[in-house]
Amino acid sequence: MKCYLFTFKMVLRETINYCNQMLVEQIRTGGDRNFAYVVGDEASGEALVIDPSYWPARVAQVAADAHLTIRYVLNTHRHHDHTNGNEEMEQLTGCHALAFGDSDPVNGVIIEDGVELKVGELTATIIHTPGHTKDCICVLVGDALFTGDTLFVGKVGGTDFGEQAELQYKSLHEKLMTLPPEIKVFPGHDVGMAPNSTIAEEKVKNPFLQQPDLESFIHLKRTWLEYKRIHGID
Repeated sequence: MKCYLFTFKMVLRETINYCNQMLVEQIRTGGDRNFAYVVGDEASGEALVIDPSYWPARVAQVAADAHLTIRYVLNTHRHHDHTNGNEEMEQLTGCHALAFGDSDPVNGVIIEDGVELKVGELTATIIHTPGHTKDCICVLVGDALFTGDTLFVGKVGGTDFGEQAELQYKSLHEKLMTLPPEIKVFPGHDVGMAPNSTIAEEKVKNPFLQQPDLESFIHLKRTWLEYKRIHGID
């Protein structure tokens, strides 16, 4: 599923259709420029929701407008700005939000590295990417990768300068950067150069991914404010 049928932008969301089968809705929900996502299989009418924070009613309505039934709700990690809509989302859809280590009350599947969730004819693969938090996950569906606070467009999620930074460095290079270059990157916040990107673009443009080793990666984290000032980055 690589060919785009169309792309159009609205004030609150961007819609991308993949080959008449997979629908991706990127929804601005508020908070610190948070994104939620509806990922739908148009063939079966089933959908996956990712990080429905701040405005779960809007997320549920977007799915309903697309004639999709929400099958799973996932949190990329347990920070409040990603989980605060969980209770309302469950009331609206009947789906219990799942994060790393949780067990799906419907089928008993545990959310852990490598687990595959079926959403109609789509497969959502869980990629454990500790760093920003130890429970961070990314979700790969077709050629769309939902990166939460692990990877932004041109940036990475915040960490300390010790264990968290080392875990994040490994997650980025040993997991995400090994994915095919055409994979689309959909982050958890609209804090980068654009609302979405690709693995190929991040390898070329993201300064954190251009650092030759862990020491340089941590040095950039320490000096990021100065780096942004010098290079005119918001």
